[in-house]
Amino acid sequence: MAYRKDMIWLAGFFVLLMLAPTLLPNNYYLTILILGCLHAMNAVGLCLLVGHAGQISLGHAGFYGLAAYTSAYLSTTVGLSVGLSMLSGVALTVAVSVLVGLPSLKLKGHYLAMATLGFGIILSILFTETVEITGGPSGFVGIPRLTLFGWELSKDLTLYRVVAVILCLIVWLAFNLLHCRVGRALRALHTSEKAAQAMGVDIARYKLFVFVLSAAFSATAGVLYAHYLTFIAPSSFGFMFSVELIVMVVLGGMVSVPGAIIGAFFVTVLPEFLRAFENIEVVLFGAILILCMMFMPEGMAGGWNRLWAWSRRRISGGANG
Repeated sequence: MAYRKDMIWLAGFFVLLMLAPTLLPNNYYLTILILGCLHAMNAVGLCLLVGHAGQISLGHAGFYGLAAYTSAYLSTTVGLSVGLSMLSGVALTVAVSVLVGLPSLKLKGHYLAMATLGFGIILSILFTETVEITGGPSGFVGIPRLTLFGWELSKDLTLYRVVAVILCLIVWLAFNLLHCRVGRALRALHTSEKAAQAMGVDIARYKLFVFVLSAAFSATAGVLYAHYLTFIAPSSFGFMFSVELIVMVVLGGMVSVPGAIIGAFFVTVLPEFLRAFENIEVVLFGAILILCMMFMPEGMAGGWNRLWAWSRRRISGGANG
């Protein structure tokens, strides 16, 4: 029953994504939608890792950037096709996530957060200092646009639809994982690692699996980001972006994939509405986040569920009365 509800939600979400461009007045808002989809890919991976498996990571901006820079370098400097460059960027990021995950996932709690934070900071420094490869602080320019089956996606609307489809495929994969043995193992890990181990759950294997999977989601978003903007800079992949990703997941709902997506779009879109308040934009942004967490401690998904349950009780009460 829960799986069916998730599939219905995914179908509705897909239809909404496809119809959204028709409601937009110009291409600027389409850019915001594309960035929202890319952030949602990151958020879904972190929802699995942090919300379901209970493993805190502050280094996923590094994976995002590593894939972006790898694909940009291979397609621009080496001369590989865009498709091969993107696949190579994701593959390298997955390999690096395995190397990082094997030692760091032996740590727990704040120690794991500090280890992944250190990894993210190291990558951020490399992006800035390796000027010959990354362009340094000035950024990497001249990245070719995304191509599909040999066709360059020159129109933002076409690229948006491709990104939206990829996001829905990632969400579909996440839903299927959560409703199978892997999902139960991840929830057991979050509840108690000792209890999960006593029940025969291979803790190390599942922790590494979800860490690498979340890195792969971030890498997919990273290569799409690079070939969409055709320009990347180290400032886009710093510590603050890792924190922003965590905020998206917490704000949307730690254990809810739809909540993580809603949180990602909310955090992406909200600053656009606050630009009219130039001098106090950051203050208002922080205040809104604080109020959301005060009145919706389970995130937006939990707040929506409580509102829906309250509405059904009122309707049932009125019908019975």
